[in-house]
Amino acid sequence: MNTTFRHRNLPGLLLQAREAVMAQRRPALRAQGLSDQQWRVLRALDRVGHEGLDTGALAQAAFILGPSLTGILERMQRDGLVTRQRSEADARRWVVYPTAKGQQVIAALAEHIEAQYAQVELALGRERLAALYDTLDALIDMNEERDAQD
Repeated sequence: MNTTFRHRNLPGLLLQAREAVMAQRRPALRAQGLSDQQWRVLRALDRVGHEGLDTGALAQAAFILGPSLTGILERMQRDGLVTRQRSEADARRWVVYPTAKGQQVIAALAEHIEAQYAQVELALGRERLAALYDTLDALIDMNEERDAQD
């Protein structure tokens, strides 16, 4: 069966765009000994500061399935990048915090990554980049609104 679609493959294009961005970022991550997933964990933890995140919230923020996150966190803890503590509010839950070493890795990568964003802005232009962010935010908001209705 040869179905003709009217629209381009948006999920495929988004994956290609993600890969184009990550291909430029990976050498810096690897130089710090990080996988893509470990960087997403550190970036999510950096957004919340010293509060830390419970593992469920961290899995959502880093877009990593819970069982996979467990192994990632074990390796990151072994490497001294994060620490895990029982939640004071609920002893069944764990809260994850970046260590001083984890924060140093974030700081070391921040300048490099911001320079990459500057290159993207230069290539696309400030207005197109802002429009891209707005469009992606609108797509994300559509999904969140749909989830809220279910």
